[in-house]
Amino acid sequence: MHTHSTPLSEIQTRIRALQEHLAREGLDGALIIHHTNLYYYSGTSQSAHLFVPNTGEAMLMVRKSFERARQESPLPVVLDVQSPKGIPALLREYGHGTAAIGLELDIIPFNTYGYYAKIFSDTTLTDISRTVRQLRMIKSAYEVDLLLASAKVQDVVFAEVPAMLRAGMTELELASLFEAGMRRRGYSSGCKMRAFNQDFFMGNVNAGASGAVATYFDGPVGGTGASPANNPHGAGWKTIVPGEPIFIDYTCIIDGYTVDQTRMFCIGSMPKKMRAAYEAALSIQERLLAAIRPGVLCEDVYLQALELAQSHGLAEHFMGSGKDKVRFVGHGVGLELDELPIFAQGLKMPLEKGMVFALEPKFVFPDGAVGIENTHVVAEDGVRTLTGASEEIICVPGS
Repeated sequence: MHTHSTPLSEIQTRIRALQEHLAREGLDGALIIHHTNLYYYSGTSQSAHLFVPNTGEAMLMVRKSFERARQESPLPVVLDVQSPKGIPALLREYGHGTAAIGLELDIIPFNTYGYYAKIFSDTTLTDISRTVRQLRMIKSAYEVDLLLASAKVQDVVFAEVPAMLRAGMTELELASLFEAGMRRRGYSSGCKMRAFNQDFFMGNVNAGASGAVATYFDGPVGGTGASPANNPHGAGWKTIVPGEPIFIDYTCIIDGYTVDQTRMFCIGSMPKKMRAAYEAALSIQERLLAAIRPGVLCEDVYLQALELAQSHGLAEHFMGSGKDKVRFVGHGVGLELDELPIFAQGLKMPLEKGMVFALEPKFVFPDGAVGIENTHVVAEDGVRTLTGASEEIICVPGS
C-alpha cells in the first residue's frame, strides 16, 4: 500500500514561519482547525486542533482518530483530547499564553466561531487566515516535487484520451474513463476549494455547445453537469459527435497537491474558427509566460492578457461570454485549487519565487470552448512549467 508522510523538517519549517508572524503581531499562538491548514502544519487531516505557540513546540490535540493522527503526524506532541472545552486549560498547563490567539476566520462558520469565543471567553480572537494563505503560497522544493508527481500522472492520462474517445459516447462516459485513469494512479480525493460555496469535483469534459453553458462556478467554462442538484457543471449527458471541440480541463491530486491542466481534442476535424482561437490561446500563454518573473504584479499579467485577446479580435469571448465572464486569467494551486496568487485586475501582489499557479487563457463561443491551461512555478529568472501533456489539438478519426 502506498502511503506518504510529510517529513518533520518540512513541518518544522512551516511552523517556524508562522511563529515569526505570531511573534510580530503579539499573538500568543494560533489555533488551526480547518483540515487543509491542519494537514499543512501537522501532516494529518484527522479531526483535531493544532495549537502553534509563538515559540516552542506545537500541540496536536486529536478527537478522532487519535491512533491514526499519531502515525501520520511527525509532531512530537500529539494528545488525545475529546472535547475542545478543555483546550484553554490544557494550553495553560503546557505553559502557553492564551490572551490573544489567531483563528482561520475566513473559513470558520459564524456559529462555530461563537462556540470558540465562548470556550476562550478571556481570549482575544484574531483573524490569521490571510497570513496562513500567504505563507502557503510560497512552495518549498519538497512541495514542488509533489506537484510535479501530480502533473506526471495527469500527463499520462491525457496521452490516453485518444484511446478513450469515440463518437456516440456521452461526456459523462468520457469523464469517467479519464477520472478512472487518474484514480487508479493515486488521485486521492475531490478537489478542495477555499472559497465559500465553490464546490468542485475533479474537472470538466465539455463537448461542443455544452462548453458555453454558464454555471455558478468561478471559472471561464461551465457545462451542464449531470444534474442541477450537486456540482452542476462539467460533464453531462450530451452525446459527443464529430466536428466539435472537446474541452478537457481537470485537476490531478496526488498526496494532496493539485495541478490544473486543460487540453483540446476532437473527432474528425476541429472547426477552423475554434482552431484559430486555440492558436490565439497558445500565443497568449507564450507571451504571458515570457513576461512572468519575480517582481511582476499579478494585475499586470491579467491586463496584458486582455490586451492580447483584443489584438486577436477575440476579447468578446475571452474567459467566458457576456455577464458570465470571469475576471482573472490564472490562479494559485497547491493543497487547494483557489490559492494565491490570482492574476486579476486590482491585485497588485508582486510575484515571488516559489509561487505555483495555473495559467488558463480560454475562449468561449456559443458552439464550444477552447483554451489551454498549465501549472507553473515561479523561478528565479522566469517560469518552470510542471505539466507537460502535448499541446496539439488531438483529433481521432470519426466513425
